[in-house]
Amino acid sequence: MTTQVSTTVTAPQAPGRRGKKKAVGHHGTAGFLFTLPFMALFLGLFIAPLAYALYLSLFREQLIGGNEFVGLDNYIDGVKDPDFQKGVGRVALFLLIQVPVMLILALVFAMILDSGKVWFPKLYRVGIFVPYAVPTVIAALMWGFLYGRDFGPFADLADAIGVPPPNFLSESTMLFSIANISTWTYTGYNMIILYAALRAIPSELYEAAAVDGAGSVKTAIHIKLPLLRPAILLCGIFSVIGSFQLFAEPQVLQSIAPQVIGKSYTPNLYVYNLAFADQRLNYAAALSFLLGAVVFVVSYVVMYASRRQEAR
Repeated sequence: MTTQVSTTVTAPQAPGRRGKKKAVGHHGTAGFLFTLPFMALFLGLFIAPLAYALYLSLFREQLIGGNEFVGLDNYIDGVKDPDFQKGVGRVALFLLIQVPVMLILALVFAMILDSGKVWFPKLYRVGIFVPYAVPTVIAALMWGFLYGRDFGPFADLADAIGVPPPNFLSESTMLFSIANISTWTYTGYNMIILYAALRAIPSELYEAAAVDGAGSVKTAIHIKLPLLRPAILLCGIFSVIGSFQLFAEPQVLQSIAPQVIGKSYTPNLYVYNLAFADQRLNYAAALSFLLGAVVFVVSYVVMYASRRQEAR
């Protein structure tokens, strides 16, 4: 009688697999711990204030009875508010005037710097970027001094030649004067972004263009500009958001020309005065969200138009 013995052979586990799983789990936990401080700050300093502002926007403070839930009434009133509408229209006009001029200047300066035909390129780059390092309030005070009709170099020059001093702070020129301050401040910042994008273009493309007989102008038009579209779009989006956040310049110039710049000259200035001067926190919170919606829509339109242009 023969007895068959069945043996089951278990495949040996690959060495280090269990340790590898532990290592993956360990790295996942470490990654979570590294991002935890940021997430805590993000939730505490960004999401929580937004949620609280949204909560405030749904209420209205009554003379009798305290805060009363009104739902979307503050938003409906904000859409119909003529002061808010005029402020949004004013910054939209500011955007159409200032942003193209600023981006064109930044692009020209970046092209000149990238050409390699500039003496002392580091000094040139720093000289254009330095205005961005000046705080906006200081820049507005400085230009307010230059714009003054009773003081400043323009007033002194006009007095010396016997002509009336130019009025840079009149109702018809105020927006252009503010646009000049913003252009002077942010052109260097956008130039640095565009210059970095130019330096990232492979040199082989320039060599191929030179072999084909393309000069510097054709190279700029057919190689540099198409490859700069993402960077130009980025600068454009930043500039759109910054235009609708216009606050420091009109706030500072308001003390010089109070008859021109009122409490609702820009949406941000209007919201600030509603919240801190008039103590209408609920309505100010609703206008803040309406302004955020306007910025989102305009930014989306700019991105959509850019993508349509690239698709052609």
